[in-house]
Amino acid sequence: MTFEYLWLIPLGFVIGAYGTLIGAGGGFLLVPILLFLYPTETPETITSISLAVVFFNALSGSVAYARQKRIDYRSGLIFSIATVPGAILGAVTTTYLSRRFFDALFGLLMIMASIFLIARPAKKSGRERAAPGRHIARFVVEANGTQHSFSYDLTLGIGISLLVGYLSSLLGVGGGFIHVPALVHLLNFPVHIATATSHFILAVMAFTGTAVHVVSGTFSHGTRRTAALAVGVLIGAQVGARMSDRVHGDWIIRGLAVALGFVGLRLLWNVLGAG
Repeated sequence: MTFEYLWLIPLGFVIGAYGTLIGAGGGFLLVPILLFLYPTETPETITSISLAVVFFNALSGSVAYARQKRIDYRSGLIFSIATVPGAILGAVTTTYLSRRFFDALFGLLMIMASIFLIARPAKKSGRERAAPGRHIARFVVEANGTQHSFSYDLTLGIGISLLVGYLSSLLGVGGGFIHVPALVHLLNFPVHIATATSHFILAVMAFTGTAVHVVSGTFSHGTRRTAALAVGVLIGAQVGARMSDRVHGDWIIRGLAVALGFVGLRLLWNVLGAG
């Protein structure tokens, strides 16, 4: 790691802390930053760096959330397996996108996610409900004794995970900023369980996408930048997981919505300005 990349360590710390706090892996922030910092890089290089960093962030965050017993492992394993085919296809598709189209697609997707989160009412977590016939029931007890009883449609969850795997690998963002709202609003997960389980899923999904980039050779152009960012996110993820104990679930979702909207608008502004 050369001196010119050392400044990426504190950047990785911030991304790791905030990404873990909201269960999004941080890729949705890292990708636009990399796009601004390296305007001549190809989309596949940007996504390969981001996915590798998301993997280290998700791995570190998952360890921290495991200590807090917030991960629904059964659901996480099922959804992780469902993301793998999409993640492979998304990593391959990235090589066929132009840089401008990539920027525009990424910006629009982030704005749409932001509007969705702002328009939806706050989700009340931890409320026990009867599971419909086609739902599976889950019961999670955190290390501090907090109990969560909820249920969700397994078929819908697998379908969402497959789509998230494709989009996240295509854009290099890990997919947490899509998966967390889906887990909360569509699958009835309590917010804190959704963020922790999403991080567990991200670790598997980002590893798969990164492996494809390594095999294809695109990752070789970003190893030093990835190493510097990884140092920061490994530490930041631990901090973010601890902060989650002190932040209400509603504020986690609102923070995610604001960040998505701001970055999406900024990215689209650059695309329109270049035109």
